[in-house]
Amino acid sequence: MTLPAASQPGSSSRPHYAERFRCIGSACEDTCCAGWTVPIDRATWDKYQSLPESPLRILVNASMTPREESAEVAAEGAAPAALATIRMNAQNQCPLLTEDRLCRIHAQVGESFLSHTCATYPRIVASVNGVTETTLALSCPEAARLVLLTPDLFTPNQETCDPIQAVNAVKADAPHDPSSPQAWLMPIREVTFRLVRNRDYPLWQRVFLLGLLCRRLDSTARGELKRSIPAFLGDFEAAVAAGSLCAAMQTLPVDRKAQLDLVLMLAGMMLRKSNVRPRFVECIQAFTAGIGNGPGATLDSLAAHYANAHDRHFEPFFLRHPHILENYLIHTVFRRQFPFGREGLAAGSKVDRTREFALFCAQFALMRGLLIGVAGFHGQAFSAKHVVHTVQAASKHFEHHPEFLKLAHELLVNNKMDGARGMAILLRNAEVAPGARAARPAAPERADSAPVAERLAGEPVAVPG
Repeated sequence: MTLPAASQPGSSSRPHYAERFRCIGSACEDTCCAGWTVPIDRATWDKYQSLPESPLRILVNASMTPREESAEVAAEGAAPAALATIRMNAQNQCPLLTEDRLCRIHAQVGESFLSHTCATYPRIVASVNGVTETTLALSCPEAARLVLLTPDLFTPNQETCDPIQAVNAVKADAPHDPSSPQAWLMPIREVTFRLVRNRDYPLWQRVFLLGLLCRRLDSTARGELKRSIPAFLGDFEAAVAAGSLCAAMQTLPVDRKAQLDLVLMLAGMMLRKSNVRPRFVECIQAFTAGIGNGPGATLDSLAAHYANAHDRHFEPFFLRHPHILENYLIHTVFRRQFPFGREGLAAGSKVDRTREFALFCAQFALMRGLLIGVAGFHGQAFSAKHVVHTVQAASKHFEHHPEFLKLAHELLVNNKMDGARGMAILLRNAEVAPGARAARPAAPERADSAPVAERLAGEPVAVPG
């Protein structure tokens, strides 16, 4: 039997965009060799010990911090276990960088002597149902440019995916229980991608509908929804195509003050737990200025400026360039293996897809909230360059920190924003009618609401000395 386009190798249900990535070296506006814990695997360590006596060998040995060797075997597609780490210098940069911000090891002895981490970054490799998939980390500026700004990065399948046929694309070592959503990864992905690209709906509604998809998948897995997963996927796509869910979504709340409040808390929760790099400081300073932070600012006045920034600058820009946020969302689906999570595709794993959606939504709402403030700061000059800077700096600050997603979920739960109503508040901004001009916010007035500094972890943002 011939598989549908959705199941064919090379279709948009697998990521292939990492193949297009090319490092631009010293021309890059940031460096991937600063602010990290860079692990050195056993094979690389042995190569370093085989280097002839030389200034490079002395520098390499002086730059390594040994770790206890682990007996664990790395999982398929995972990085090998670390035997040592590179000790950053006083500027928190790799001591093996040249003045031109290029790697001495690569320049003097070649790429084969690079560690696994240095050789593969910004590529992220994972095994999905026995197939190796490679995505990119948006903490790299050039990777962020490629993912965000390429209109045809994800070529959509024009053929309709028959979920019953598409399951044939699942590898033999995948779960075989037909009631298990994990067994239907490729059809679920295709439904997700078509929804993200469906411009008949505003973007916030497309993301909100992904939450409905996740909740129904959880109900099916628990046996509460008496439909097979292929039948449910067909029903879901039919409802989306018919627009039968639009009226209900229009009744969902618009609360930009609550949305901004949570964005501020999400943005501030890692300031005490992560290295704050200068590019992220620039991002936060533009964001806070763009939402009117200053003497006398209150949450009410900030929300008014935030709404103005969205309506006058953010929304018009992304209506002209809709592929940017669509690409970001589809990339996140691949990167997070949504709606299952990085660990959720293993046989027998217990996955809360509703929780995965809450994390997906929080990550998107945080990035979009920062972009709204940055758009407000730059006004009519807001451009793709500012989008790339914001997404790259925020990705480097948040997404590589092991506690980010756990803390983000705790924040949602503690603020009772992890349910459908909370997701709607995080996602929805009042749509601006074509040709309409948003009113400028009033000047700030003093009130009892907490200003930005209190939401951003209670301390000002500054470049570390």
